[in-house]
Amino acid sequence: MTGAPRLFRAWLATGPGGTLRQMPTISLASDEHVVFEGHPSWRATLAFYIKGIVGAVVLLAALAGITALIGDTIETSLLVAIGVAEVVLVLVGGYVWRMATTYTITNRRLHIKRGIIARKTQEARLERVQNVNTEQSVIERLLRVGTVDFDTAGADEGFRFEGVASPLEVVQSVDRAQREFAEHQVRQQADVYGRTGGPPPPQDPGL
Repeated sequence: MTGAPRLFRAWLATGPGGTLRQMPTISLASDEHVVFEGHPSWRATLAFYIKGIVGAVVLLAALAGITALIGDTIETSLLVAIGVAEVVLVLVGGYVWRMATTYTITNRRLHIKRGIIARKTQEARLERVQNVNTEQSVIERLLRVGTVDFDTAGADEGFRFEGVASPLEVVQSVDRAQREFAEHQVRQQADVYGRTGGPPPPQDPGL
C-alpha cells in the first residue's frame, strides 16, 4: 500500500491548461513526481495539415500536368480518389505524430517519448540543463504555439519540446522543478552532516 499515495499523486498530475492526466508515461522513482506532462498542441498539427494538403494538391496538379504532356488522360474520379487518400494520410499522420509524442518534466529529469511501435526516447537530468530558450516562427506565432529548446551539458543531440501550446508554462515548470531539485539536494546534504556530526552545508542563495 506504500505506493498508493504516489500513484494517486501521479494520477492527479496536471498537463497544459490544468487538464488531468490519468497516469504518467514514465516510471517514477519513490521521491520523484511529475511537474509537467503533455503532447504537442493540436494547433501545432494545423501547420502539418496545411503543408500536407498543399503538397497533395501540388502532387495532383503535377500528375495531371505530366499525363497531359505525354498525351495521355487521367480520369477525374481517379484524381479525386488519390486526393482523398492523401488527405486521409495527412490527417492520420498528424494525429499520430501528436499523440505519439509525450513531453514530461519531473523534479529529477526531462523526458521525451516519440513513436508508438518503434519508439525513441530522450532524457536529460535536471542538473545538466544549462539554459532554456523559447522559439516561435511566424506560423507558430499565428497558431499560438512554440518550441522550448533545452541546452544540456554534454548532449550531442538537440533536446526540444516542439509545438507546445504554452512555451512559458514549460519554462516555468522547468524552473520550478530545478528549485525543487536544489532544495532536495540541500536536505540530503543536511541529513548526511547530521548523521556524521559535521557542519551543515551552505545554503544556496538562489533558493
